[in-house]
Amino acid sequence: MDFDQIIDRKSTNSLKYDFTLERKGCEDLLPLWIADMDFKLPDEIIEDLISTVSHGIFGYSDVKEDYFVAVHNWFLERFHWNTKKEWLVKTPGIVFAIAQAINAFTNEGDSILIQQPVYYPFAGCIKDNNRKLVNNQLRYENGSYSIDFDDFESKIIQEEVKLFILCSPHNPVGRVWTYEELTKIGTICKKYKVLIISDEIHCDFTYPGHNHTVFASISEDFAQNSIICTAPSKTFNIAGLQVSNIFIPNSDTRQQFLHQIDASGYSQLNTLGLVACRSVYSKGAPWLNELKVYLLENLNYVRTFLTDRLPELKLVEPEGTYLIWIDCTGLGLTYKELERLITDKAKLWLDGGVMFGRQTTQFERINIACPRSVLVKAMEQLEKAIRSQ
Repeated sequence: MDFDQIIDRKSTNSLKYDFTLERKGCEDLLPLWIADMDFKLPDEIIEDLISTVSHGIFGYSDVKEDYFVAVHNWFLERFHWNTKKEWLVKTPGIVFAIAQAINAFTNEGDSILIQQPVYYPFAGCIKDNNRKLVNNQLRYENGSYSIDFDDFESKIIQEEVKLFILCSPHNPVGRVWTYEELTKIGTICKKYKVLIISDEIHCDFTYPGHNHTVFASISEDFAQNSIICTAPSKTFNIAGLQVSNIFIPNSDTRQQFLHQIDASGYSQLNTLGLVACRSVYSKGAPWLNELKVYLLENLNYVRTFLTDRLPELKLVEPEGTYLIWIDCTGLGLTYKELERLITDKAKLWLDGGVMFGRQTTQFERINIACPRSVLVKAMEQLEKAIRSQ
């Protein structure tokens, strides 16, 4: 696979490339922000999509047994998780599913727990649906993140938390939670009857020495108290085709969730999304295996660059995802000064840490799922901007 190939994505209505003027006020920024890869899918998957398009009719669509078999085999072979067909609920996206779950299982004013710094739509879904956001801030010590379990449990008790949204692997800090950590989370939530929504969209991206554990695979009790959110969208860069697979082992929970989706007016998914999901899970493993090697090399490049040329910046060593979290406190800048440095001087479009929580204004998230030459250019622009201060 040629992951070094530069593919011009401009003028394709790409949110990543075509909206710098509308969103950032200028057009000359190199984007490494949104979790969207710059790599083309292998031909055999594109051919499946072309075949569907060539038919020329795009009516209402659903899936047959082969769809579930493809999804089932993927999780069984990679994560030793034996799913059942009746657990599966298809949605256009995980954020949509989270919003539906919030409405299905909580009332306005109820408390929902998250662990910041975390994927910012979690907070948006909570606030936009008039629920109370409760934060169990991840503990940042010696350059790595961990869960403050005492605070986790006390917040659940004090705030009468009804729902917990778990990010696993964690975006943006890159933690791949261990079996022991997940077990402790599950035990506490079961004790206080807190339903867990586990967003596992980045499960396919882990680095050597780290293995993803599907939360529901730990025990039957945990499976019965969780909603497992998965999607091929990050793994294979098909977010625009809008397809996610939500697994809900508990039948009562599943029916309540389905009722909420019915109430939203949503039914059949995007036809091409269904085709793409079946195709990538059936044929995409060799491509993904090579991609993960390339991403590791990109990570190694950034780590070396920061160590040798920008020691003021600290890489929070990722265990998973293709998003890296950079501690910029060594620059001694205010949040606004840091953002001006990144945008106006370095000419980069990154995701500033404030998006993920109020305590991480001195951090930046960088997407390394791009050709190496693009990453080299970005790092050199950043170095030049910092040295010219």
